[in-house]
Amino acid sequence: MSEERHQQRQQRLKEQVDARVAAAQDERGIIIVFTGNGKGKTTAAFGTASRAVGHGQKVGVIQFIKGTWPNGERNLLEPHGVEFQVMATGFTWNTQNRETDTAACLAVWEHAKRMLADPSLNMVLLDEITYMVAYDYLPLEAVLDALKNRPVHQTVIVTGRGCHRDILELADTVSELRPVKHAFDAGIKAQIGIDY
Repeated sequence: MSEERHQQRQQRLKEQVDARVAAAQDERGIIIVFTGNGKGKTTAAFGTASRAVGHGQKVGVIQFIKGTWPNGERNLLEPHGVEFQVMATGFTWNTQNRETDTAACLAVWEHAKRMLADPSLNMVLLDEITYMVAYDYLPLEAVLDALKNRPVHQTVIVTGRGCHRDILELADTVSELRPVKHAFDAGIKAQIGIDY
């Protein structure tokens, strides 16, 4: 391809991108969903939350499944003013007690509702909330109502496998992570700093 043809093609591309940027004028918070069976949903969410904190924005985090595991993201972000609320019972397949898991979920959901109504928060991360809806620990309608009625500028990130179709429909951005290969399948133990 000649240099002139290349420049013409790049100019057309630039004009298309510039037109899309000019057309995107709505300023509001968005709902982002990281779902799918692949690794990296929480990692992607915390990358976005870290970016927001780096820009001086106020972020709140609700973790529905992490329990008492060591938490590198919390170690990093809490000293920068990020509030963490973590579901006390941790992984539901560890406790195998629906009553206590439901109570723990509803207790941390109270903090989530508070954050989702707080106009001082630029971003709220609802880590692993999709499981709470899928296992009926948390009513779908309560989640949808809180998402719809949050402050207009507030961005919410939802993570977890099997995100309910109504949350996907409400979301502005949805990324699905697909598993291709995972070290755990080869017998490699989960590692601090890499997997949690």
